[in-house]
Amino acid sequence: MLSAITRLTVSDFRNYGRAVLDPRPGPVVLTGENGAGKTNLLEAISYLAPGRGLRGAKLGEVTRMGASRWAVAATVETPRGEVRVGTGIEPREGDGEAGASDRRVVHVDGASATAPTLAEILRISWLTPQMDRLFIEGASGRRRFFDRLVMALHPAHGRETAGYERAMRERNRVLAMDRPDAAWLAALEQRMAEHGVAVAAARLESLARLKAAIEMSGGVFPRADLALEGTLEADLAAVPAVEAEDRFRHRLAAGRARDAAMGRAGDGPHLADLRVTHCGKNMPAELCSTGEQKALLIGITLAAARLTRAETGVPPVMLLDEVAAHLDARRRAALFEELLALGAQAFMTGTDRALFAPLDGQAQFYSIFSGTVTPED
Repeated sequence: MLSAITRLTVSDFRNYGRAVLDPRPGPVVLTGENGAGKTNLLEAISYLAPGRGLRGAKLGEVTRMGASRWAVAATVETPRGEVRVGTGIEPREGDGEAGASDRRVVHVDGASATAPTLAEILRISWLTPQMDRLFIEGASGRRRFFDRLVMALHPAHGRETAGYERAMRERNRVLAMDRPDAAWLAALEQRMAEHGVAVAAARLESLARLKAAIEMSGGVFPRADLALEGTLEADLAAVPAVEAEDRFRHRLAAGRARDAAMGRAGDGPHLADLRVTHCGKNMPAELCSTGEQKALLIGITLAAARLTRAETGVPPVMLLDEVAAHLDARRRAALFEELLALGAQAFMTGTDRALFAPLDGQAQFYSIFSGTVTPED
């Protein structure tokens, strides 16, 4: 069983006025010069998942120059049948141009929906060149990367994360008041505790399953050992969920003065970190070479895709930006073989068409030139 985009329409997004693709299941290769719009197309697809896309841009930043709104729509073939999904922005009333005040809208089969609903229809994962520094930069990037993997196994994870973040933002706002209402804070902290435990529990369960999948992995990509570091995650590993929820709620209440001074919550799953170790070298990922870090990242992503297919029957749609450019021939061939074996719809970009020659006859090819998409076959 597959889940694949069978029609994609992009309107007024980055350098695209309008583009329409009819991709098939399996590998889809987008080639063109730097700046042609290859990554922009992957970014458009990434908005068919909850969140701010693979670049983490603000909603208004992706609007084509001179336009006031953008939209991405897709027909998705799922095991339950065809689903039409779409997302974009609506400028708030009175605003003439796209900007920070824009509101994201989501539609599923013509009806209004919320962004977390997208994770229940289409599972999407991605790798970009910017993620090559994932192991040596801050925890937030690793946390977002892992949460996307979790969402593929637990589609409700996006709803729980969004609920937690809403409650946390509201608590921060109340703490900034001259005389914050204690009952209001207690109610918000209860919501944070409930959503936070659900978020941490899904992460821990997914972590255990992903570690088992990695242990069964072979091939040319190095095996990684994974660990989650966080106070709530540590509590859940030691005590029942109800007790972990109580502990977290009490820590939030006790930390109000500190959090008011910092302007943010100093405890919670929003601070968790994913730690990765290269098993073959028994070395933290951040100390490995750049090439080995990239190989670790690819290995984790492929293992997560295999796990998602095994658990749900449906592999994720994968967005792989310039992923082949810095792999040697052996690892490049192994990547292509893995993607074909998975049966995943994998959108790959590159400037050099020759790098994808092993996929001739097995992949669909498009050339990208200045925001124009042309099928090659």
